[in-house]
Amino acid sequence: METEGTLAPETETAAREAFEAAGPTAQQVVRETAKVMAFDREEYRERVTSDVVEAARNVLFAERLRVHVGTRAEFEAWTADHPDYEVTEVGSGNVANVVWHAAPFAERVVAATYENEREAAVGTLRRQAFSRLYRSRFEADESDTDDDRPGESDTGDDGTETE
Repeated sequence: METEGTLAPETETAAREAFEAAGPTAQQVVRETAKVMAFDREEYRERVTSDVVEAARNVLFAERLRVHVGTRAEFEAWTADHPDYEVTEVGSGNVANVVWHAAPFAERVVAATYENEREAAVGTLRRQAFSRLYRSRFEADESDTDDDRPGESDTGDDGTETE
């Protein structure tokens, strides 16, 4: 069994802190990318939304997640050693290799199976782990503090714009 990645938060607080710490890096990555794409100030303001920066932060967080890479037998041994963990597995149960990420604070593990494409499986697993183990926790935190930006309009139930 091998391990890739460095982020293995033991607590939800540690996960949240790592996610929040990725924010400034995400902003810088987006800023530098927009610069290389030659966005002028107006285009930057129009196209680089908080959703764009949020997507970058999600990727930066997920790509750091520690994953274990092993055989089906190694994964089954790991799950036997962690009987309290709820297992979510994506892919076929009839292949020889598994990658997995465990979230101790949630007592859950997400796994993806693969035959030959290890790198693709690791990427898939990290996206699945982020979506299944972390996203809802982070979004719940943000919805508690989110306010619409001043001057932004939303569409009401009747289709008219509101401030």
